[in-house]
Amino acid sequence: MPDFKKVLKIFLCFLKLGLTAFGGPAMVAYIRELAVKQNKWLSEDSFRHGVAVCQSIPGATAMQAAAYAGLRAAGPAGALAAYTGFGLPAFVLMVVMAAVYGNAHDAAAVISAFKGLQVVVVALVANATINFGRSTIKKWQDWVLALGAAAYLAGHGSPIIAIVVSALAGLVIYRNIEFSKSPGDSTGSGTFMQNLGVPLLLVAVVAAGMVFLYFFDHKLFALSALMLKVDLFAFGGGYASVPLMLHEVVGSMHWMDSRTFMDGIALGQVTPGPIVITATFVGYLIAGLPGAVVGTISIFTPSFVILTGVVPYFDRFHGNEFFQRALRGVLVSFVGLLLAVTIQFSMALDWTLAQILIACAAFTAFRLKVDILWVVLAGAGLAAVIL
Repeated sequence: MPDFKKVLKIFLCFLKLGLTAFGGPAMVAYIRELAVKQNKWLSEDSFRHGVAVCQSIPGATAMQAAAYAGLRAAGPAGALAAYTGFGLPAFVLMVVMAAVYGNAHDAAAVISAFKGLQVVVVALVANATINFGRSTIKKWQDWVLALGAAAYLAGHGSPIIAIVVSALAGLVIYRNIEFSKSPGDSTGSGTFMQNLGVPLLLVAVVAAGMVFLYFFDHKLFALSALMLKVDLFAFGGGYASVPLMLHEVVGSMHWMDSRTFMDGIALGQVTPGPIVITATFVGYLIAGLPGAVVGTISIFTPSFVILTGVVPYFDRFHGNEFFQRALRGVLVSFVGLLLAVTIQFSMALDWTLAQILIACAAFTAFRLKVDILWVVLAGAGLAAVIL
């Protein structure tokens, strides 16, 4: 049985941390401070192992790191408490902002502010593309795969197909590259039910929920299925979800245009939490508060289930050469996908000189590592005055 007092403490600690969780993956350092230094829920080595897990599976890295810390501290109940507490402030703030956006986005000052926010988003995604590329693109094979993925998405291809093909291509083009070996003996000592009982139960709950939504509200069912699919393929952190969500929400379902989707990303940057909280914005605009709840739960569920199931066996598959080849192919493809999204976002705007200057200033600020929150707020404020 879980220690409910400890689980409650985990929830409250991560709720407090979630109130200031700006900066996406940068929050991993604060999670380490909370879980390792302050509360001693796990060791330094265990936390480093957890970060490696989180970087190798889909989902927002900071959210996964919080769940991993909770899992090590108090089992699956602790993982759920950490996950929920860390993401709850972002969800609540995004619902409020989405509601205000829905009622006030036609006002002149708001229109000007969002024109500024949209160009900041272009700069933000361009900066993410460069950062992702610098850490991922190392050899000529990487360039070929990344540019191929970019060209395919620019030709209105499915990013999921690009990811799958890149994984398969990685098995071939990286066969002569040396990968690090994992020791492979620190996890997976429990029984089958001890290791996989909880993730299988979670899968059953998700399946039951999908059946209920299918008969209760088909739009909510479609929203949930879409967000589940996005999170399932979002390897490499929260930014990897952007091309996937953009393609599904704007390109396939036509629920909103690119500019509105960019507004959702911008609002996500003035709330704490990962960029995937844009799913809350999308859900709210589609189906109100029920849509926000369904969209949020769905965008976080697959990666949470995978985390609880993978941790006991991580050393075994992470040390597998075929897995590492495929994973590298997937991560490289996201560089190309983010590049294509940057171009698509840029082409969706009617650029003026003032917007170009704001975009250049924002991009420079991001390269200088100025906090995202301040760049977004400055961009909105400046645009409201001059646009």
